[in-house]
Amino acid sequence: MPRKIITIKTDGRIEFIYDDRLRGLLQQGEASVTRASHVEPTGDNRWTADMAPSGGPVLGPFPTRQEALDAETEWLNQNILTAPTQRKVA
Repeated sequence: MPRKIITIKTDGRIEFIYDDRLRGLLQQGEASVTRASHVEPTGDNRWTADMAPSGGPVLGPFPTRQEALDAETEWLNQNILTAPTQRKVA
């Protein structure tokens, strides 16, 4: 399983990939949850991670949903949460 990154921005905003274990962070002030990708099955029982909402590619296909979720997490960690320049997630 890929690592989970929590980024604290210079303006005090906190960004992270949602995980129920981190729900308490959403209760510490004004919060919003935004979809960053879509993990969906294909017609041939494989899975893709469509990163378009975050300005990225379609990853996969993968044989299992978990592999698509892991690829999604790793892409977001590398390209959004630890990226040197800021991108707006749609």
